[in-house]
Amino acid sequence: MKSNSYISNLKYDLPAGLVVFFVALPLCLGIALASGAPLFSGIISGIVGGIVAGIVSGSSLGVSGPAAGLAVIVLTAINDLQSFEAFLVAGAIAGALQIVFGILKGGKVALIFPSGVIKGMLVGIGLIIFLKQIPHLVGLDDVAEGDLSFIQQNGENTISEITSIWGYNVSNGAILVSIVSLFILIFWQFKIIQKNKVLSLIPGPLLAVVSGIVMAKVFETSSLFKIDKEHFVDIPLMKNYSELSEKLFFPDWSFISDPQVWIIGVTIAIVASIETLLCVEATDNLDPYHKKVTPKDRELVAQGASNVVASLIGGIPVTQVIVRSSANIQAGGKTKVSAIFHGLLLIVAVFVIPKIINMIPLATLAAVLVIVGYKLAKPQIFVEMFKKKMIQFLPFIATVLFMIFTDLLKGVSIGFVIALIYIIYINVKDGNFELKNLKKSIFLTTKDVSGKTLNHIKMINNVTFLSKPKLVKLLNNIETESLVEIDISEAIVIHPDVMVIIDDFEIQAVH
Repeated sequence: MKSNSYISNLKYDLPAGLVVFFVALPLCLGIALASGAPLFSGIISGIVGGIVAGIVSGSSLGVSGPAAGLAVIVLTAINDLQSFEAFLVAGAIAGALQIVFGILKGGKVALIFPSGVIKGMLVGIGLIIFLKQIPHLVGLDDVAEGDLSFIQQNGENTISEITSIWGYNVSNGAILVSIVSLFILIFWQFKIIQKNKVLSLIPGPLLAVVSGIVMAKVFETSSLFKIDKEHFVDIPLMKNYSELSEKLFFPDWSFISDPQVWIIGVTIAIVASIETLLCVEATDNLDPYHKKVTPKDRELVAQGASNVVASLIGGIPVTQVIVRSSANIQAGGKTKVSAIFHGLLLIVAVFVIPKIINMIPLATLAAVLVIVGYKLAKPQIFVEMFKKKMIQFLPFIATVLFMIFTDLLKGVSIGFVIALIYIIYINVKDGNFELKNLKKSIFLTTKDVSGKTLNHIKMINNVTFLSKPKLVKLLNNIETESLVEIDISEAIVIHPDVMVIIDDFEIQAVH
């Protein structure tokens, strides 16, 4: 994209970056806390994910930062190594390996995941965000924002935490702030606001945050609505460089020969890469502008570079993350400038206006995240998926349920396995099952027709979602001005995802 396109889209990207900043700030702190790492390491990763990944990545709408899905791995690794500095060496190794994965074209792994699983991941994340924020809406902030696992560190689980809310000492002030914030965020999406030339320029989340700060300040003298200190954002305050240096950690390279460090590095590289590729697929799926498919190999390189940089200055692992990415899309972001801008805002928050940031009630930020979660998991999505074939609905609902009651990677893995089992079941039931049919189902032949190359793509037997990488590769390699003929006469079953790829190619070829 040309530089003038970035400039012309600033009116969309800067407000979107501001919204992503409000979403990312508590998550950076919360994920660091859930990971057993220094709080400032989460901020560092947010900054690096926004700026470094934002610059290197080929994604227009994806936003990177510390990943909740890696929190358990990081927590275990730090405890096992007994040294955060040793863990940073493992993080640098992971980043270097991700760069290698990208160079070796490892991004194609993302294509094998069926759309039902990807949509299930989006809805699952949305529901988890929504459910996890309910306690924060009433001032119950004993669980870190980054703790997205079903079993929480406080001994409760996602459901029991909600059902037992009224047994705790909830904050009346937080509840009132939540109600007002939600009202603003919902009302700001009405057409009466969107069509107003002045009001439409004010981001709803910014207005909600300002109102939250004002209300909290007014409530300071009220015994009924006063909001206690633990219910506010709490980023580290630094007066000078010496205080900053005390909060920075650097890798201890004496651990570079430790086999355990390498095992952790390889583990993080694999898990972070899978999470990133899943998020890339999901973000492209959400893209309302359908600009282009994100180059996945380049994304692995971008994440690898970010993890190397983050580890060198004391940050925890980074991935592209769906919470920030979806917030960016919902806020109207159009180019990578919004991701970079959110990274710059994190710098400003920490080094320029930390006292103002610490005046923001967590209830307001919870309201912002509730709206993000709802938009990802709207009830009509369930209805739409149910109306589709079971080959798509079963992996979808399995992914959603297992994500809620376990975690992201387990949910996606189980959804994928169920999609695979269902394909095998259908073929066995119809008497068409042969293992080779799941692999070799697409063939390409070329010949000259009136001076032009005719690409004849023949599909036979059972064309499953496992055929997606091969089909995408064949279509991407077709030369401009050549002819394409897709023969499905001998195909027994064609997975809906494969048909989507064909339909998209046809649209792009016409234009």
